Amino acid sequence: MGDLFWLRPALVVLGCILLAHFGVWLEMAHVAGYDASSPDQNWGYSGGAEGARALLSAIASSNIGVAGTTFSITIAALTLASGQMGPRLLRNFIRDARNQTVLGIFLGTFAYALMVLRTVRTVEESPFVPHLAITGAIVLALVAVGTLVWFVHHIATSINIETVVDAVQRDLCEAIAIHTRDEPVAVRPPEAPAGTAVAATGGGYIQAMDTDALADWAREHRVTVTLRVRPGDYVPSGYPVAFLSAQVEGAEAAILDAVTLGRRPAAIQDPEYSVRQLVEIAVRALSPGINDPFTAGSVVDHLGDALCRIAPRHLPTGVVLREGRAVLVHPVTDYDGLCDAMFHMIRQNAAGSVHVLGRMLDVLARVAEVERLKDRTAELSRHADLVIAAARRDVADPSDLADLEDRHRRFYDAAAVGA
Repeated sequence: MGDLFWLRPALVVLGCILLAHFGVWLEMAHVAGYDASSPDQNWGYSGGAEGARALLSAIASSNIGVAGTTFSITIAALTLASGQMGPRLLRNFIRDARNQTVLGIFLGTFAYALMVLRTVRTVEESPFVPHLAITGAIVLALVAVGTLVWFVHHIATSINIETVVDAVQRDLCEAIAIHTRDEPVAVRPPEAPAGTAVAATGGGYIQAMDTDALADWAREHRVTVTLRVRPGDYVPSGYPVAFLSAQVEGAEAAILDAVTLGRRPAAIQDPEYSVRQLVEIAVRALSPGINDPFTAGSVVDHLGDALCRIAPRHLPTGVVLREGRAVLVHPVTDYDGLCDAMFHMIRQNAAGSVHVLGRMLDVLARVAEVERLKDRTAELSRHADLVIAAARRDVADPSDLADLEDRHRRFYDAAAVGA
């Protein structure tokens, strides 16, 4: 639902239309509404038909105008911000339920006023004025005014670079919690794809895979399925996405039903998706046109926090067991690949930035201090060596290079403490 920007506004508009019909019905059925016998006790709208039409027309026209103008200006501001943070981050604006609700309130108030306006009749038309429903339109108009003030504040803060980084960081933390385990998982067998190949009928990015259903199918047919792709990979048309240990009727349909292809990658099952978004922010910040090493350093800090969250947990190996037998083997994101996705591009684009290189060494040292697995510490050491090698190649100032050398030594001291 989050990626469908129109769905929540459509539900709000539908609710406002039903509310308008309900308010008119209460008045027509004399259940509630304006009491002509005691006008002083009426707290809502108490005017006539002409005034009601003018009021509802003003509410409807102003809300549809404000909705169009506000979101046009918002898209313009987001377009400028995307030049610094990357166009793919506009998806976060589309997913934001608050933005969807604001649009729904504006359009819902317009629809409410329009539905009530059609029931107002003057003296020449058998007079009828739904006072209760018009009072509701006034309340909705005041809510829309407050929503407009809040929305301006929300947009001003949501395009702030730190706010965007924090939002992507939260997505990354959720992905880590979903894709890691507290206990060790099954050992991955040596990769040896063999047997019957199953090809994808159409190209696209793999957005999700139903591994449980596919594992149940493999157990039922007593075969082992070896997938060659994972969520986030692009699959060309006709590319063999899996191999079966034995030929089984209906295998192609079962495998393709378990794999969801789309036109763009998605964060549903891809833990590297949020990593790539953060890295894109850092790489753009390091470009000569922007030259903002502080943003790149902030991104490195957030990536280090993600690795610290992984430290006490175990990454999946991509093996699904049924009755003690491996029935499904599929590629997964391992620790080495995660670190490569986090640090390679930032290091390559920050070769001459002492600030970012130093921050990377500091972050790697902090992660190494909390990490307890030797293979992970060795991977962190590899990246620290790559950082200092880039510094020795591109940093000309001797004092800056000496500072980075000192931080590199402190990394190995921290790694020794962690071990």
